Amino acid sequence: MSISHPERLIILLAALVAFAPLSIDTYLPSLPFIAHDLGASEASVQMTIGIFLAGLCVGMLFYGPLSDRFGRRPLLLGGMVIYLLATVGCMLSDSVEQLIGWRFFQALGGAAASVLARTIVRDLFALNDAARTLSLMHLVTMIATLVAPLAGSFLMLIDGWRIIFAGLFVFAALCLVACVWCIDETHPSDKRGRSITGAFAAYWHIAREPMALGYILCMGLSFGGMFAFITASPFVYVEYFGVSPQAYGWLFGLNIAGVIVMTLINARWVTRMGPLHMLRIGALVAGLAGCGLGVLGLTGLGGLTGIVVCVILYVSVTGLLGANCVASLLALFPTQAGAAAGLAVAGQFAIGAGFSALVSALADGSPMPMCITIAGAGIGSLAGYFWIRLHAGVTKVFETV
Repeated sequence: MSISHPERLIILLAALVAFAPLSIDTYLPSLPFIAHDLGASEASVQMTIGIFLAGLCVGMLFYGPLSDRFGRRPLLLGGMVIYLLATVGCMLSDSVEQLIGWRFFQALGGAAASVLARTIVRDLFALNDAARTLSLMHLVTMIATLVAPLAGSFLMLIDGWRIIFAGLFVFAALCLVACVWCIDETHPSDKRGRSITGAFAAYWHIAREPMALGYILCMGLSFGGMFAFITASPFVYVEYFGVSPQAYGWLFGLNIAGVIVMTLINARWVTRMGPLHMLRIGALVAGLAGCGLGVLGLTGLGGLTGIVVCVILYVSVTGLLGANCVASLLALFPTQAGAAAGLAVAGQFAIGAGFSALVSALADGSPMPMCITIAGAGIGSLAGYFWIRLHAGVTKVFETV
């Protein structure tokens, strides 16, 4: 496989982007059982999600600008090796403290795959094509994550929760072999920065751009709401509403099915309507679905069905928002794509980690903390879109709203 035919890389790049969601989604149904097996509290086991998100943020902030200086390929392969080693550590952990520590290092390695796959897309495609490509990558990723909770719940029936990490190891090992053979360097030496200091200084330049801030907040806050759901839903669905781990896997899969539908719509429409118009659709859906969840959480109306429907609507547009925000942001900084991708995706996961920690801290055994937290995230994502719209006419880079 050669980069002279970049469309052939989409499936592999999607697999790399899937490192983070697969590392979380596959073991979601097992969280209550990990707590029991390791003699740990609900909050400490939930922390394995938050610490993973924190590790992703730290890793991405380094991989992005370093790839602008040294190239994409060596950092990508090195990060995947770290991920493999840490996954073995997770599998062999005999305390929740060990699991938390290894999850952090697993995230540090997986961050390379998550951020550099998106950066490679910017190396190869222009804005609208990049948005479409990122959408298609997200579609492949969501198909994989659709089966992840189901696979995790059934793997548990074979040999408990540890076998889930064995499956992640096999997946990552196959991806590493494919990257060695299929991905060449996409960032030539004559386009790289001359110093490491200059590469990291790009963060300040990017953060000062109002449009960049809007894109990061719009995608990051929507992502934060999704991770509030990911963190709290196993306990809300399984323990509060009494659904089985297998039924939880199917309910979780409905959210991914919604993401797939919206991603297909985005891939079809974005080249005609432009990323900014698609952002408007996604942000409005996220804001309205979040408000709906807030009402359900405060009143207790709707039961499990009402929560499931609103969550599906909310989660379904997160991929649309992410693809269009990342593509638009990278178009603003074509010579600093690694740093821009690193800051955007690190910001996304930092917000996700914050919302994960928030919903854990507010946990009271009822659905209300999860619903209220997602509501705040959805309203914030919509506000991020309006910030982008406010500055779109000033930059004159993108189409008029």
